[in-house]
Amino acid sequence: MISGPMTPPVRSFAELAPLAPELVVIAGAFALLMLDLFLDDRRRVLTHALAIATLLVAAAMVWFGVGGHGSTLSDMFVRDSGADVLKLVLLLVSAAALGYMWPFLRERGLYKGEIAVLVLFAVSGMMLMVSAGSLTMVYVGLELLALCSYALVATDRDSPLASEAAMKYFVLGALASGLLLYGMSLVYGATGTLGLAGIREAAEWATGQERTLLLTGTVFIIVGVAFKFGAAPFHMWLPDTYHGAPTPITLFIGSAPKLAAFGMAWRLFDVALGPAHAQTQLLLAGLAALSLIVGNLFAIAQTNLKRMLAYSTVSHVGFLFLGLAGGGRDGYAAAMFYAISYAIMSAAAFGAIVVLSRRGFEADRIDDYRGLSQRSPWMALLVLCIMASLAGVPPFLGFWAKLVVLRAALEGDLMWLAIVGIVFAVIGAFYYLRVIKVMYFDPPAGEPVETRPGALRLVFAVNALALLGLGLFWSPLMAWCQQAFA
Repeated sequence: MISGPMTPPVRSFAELAPLAPELVVIAGAFALLMLDLFLDDRRRVLTHALAIATLLVAAAMVWFGVGGHGSTLSDMFVRDSGADVLKLVLLLVSAAALGYMWPFLRERGLYKGEIAVLVLFAVSGMMLMVSAGSLTMVYVGLELLALCSYALVATDRDSPLASEAAMKYFVLGALASGLLLYGMSLVYGATGTLGLAGIREAAEWATGQERTLLLTGTVFIIVGVAFKFGAAPFHMWLPDTYHGAPTPITLFIGSAPKLAAFGMAWRLFDVALGPAHAQTQLLLAGLAALSLIVGNLFAIAQTNLKRMLAYSTVSHVGFLFLGLAGGGRDGYAAAMFYAISYAIMSAAAFGAIVVLSRRGFEADRIDDYRGLSQRSPWMALLVLCIMASLAGVPPFLGFWAKLVVLRAALEGDLMWLAIVGIVFAVIGAFYYLRVIKVMYFDPPAGEPVETRPGALRLVFAVNALALLGLGLFWSPLMAWCQQAFA
């Protein structure tokens, strides 16, 4: 029996102050859902513009610290420096993704008002994931993101490819969620609490059967997180989903959710299950090595650019896992830096396909880029920046991202894993450099390049050139990530 009155999770609205950016995004989503009922197709750009404005307002609130740091909802929600870094980047990347979506989907008659609303709800789920203070909040945020992502992938209802991609994504995503939930239930059984801080305290003293149960649950959680990242051998959904979804939708689900997945991994593996790192390090290292091998070898064989980028995502997840396997403050800071770098690079890579495509020409085959330097030197230069950064060519951002996670693996006494990473970084450079070779050394072929709307070209140019700018001035960004774990 309960001997006294229960303490409500929130006693006043002032206690919700740390949730201010999330509340703005969620309120914006509901407002746009109602507004869209009164707009016809010609004025639907208003919904889209307001969605972008909502994300930018929330990003400004995070940047200026509106609401402050702290915890609320009975410590289920925690806002700290690490959460703010991830939220700021994922809000900006999501706003850029919306910028890419409008001309592409409108041109093909695919744009509906609910797309912007689904993106806002997905972003709110990501924000909850990176600020989770309990297993309950982790799962709520994850499922909010997942359900919106399934619907976004199926945007083109008349496309068999998109429908197949959405079904595969849903079935395998549900399997991953089930594995993660089962692992959480085992951890709860071993520790008797859902709070991440309480789980860490219990894990430090767990012995006998409780420790066995805790480690078993941890293995299931790692598998569930690996599914969400797209790490090998749990990457089966990723190539088909990336290929089948409309390109700007692929851009969104291939960039910002990787930041949320890192936030979830950090909260679970470090904040909650940090004492078990010595027992799980080899499993994380094995996932990293397998992802590097599978992702790079399969990407080499692809002729479709979207599928090549999908398999390269698997290899980039492998690099990110180098930081997670290294562990410690420096390891997680390196993994965060890599997650941020990859989100920006992935948005730019799929953005190139969006900018060069038009109705009837998707620009998603590598051969479509033959002779691009002669047809559009500026576009070829921007694509070169993207591919060079993904390949890890200095001084682009991707080079420093790979360098810091390799160093984290060495500091975690994983010399063999660092060697695997170096070898497959060299192998992986081949398929990126192949795109550059096709653009600059092959004769022009395929469809001519058409001028796209000015705003879209500007977003893409800023996105691509940021890879060079951040590569030249990467130290402040890395220091920002390290401060998040101080």
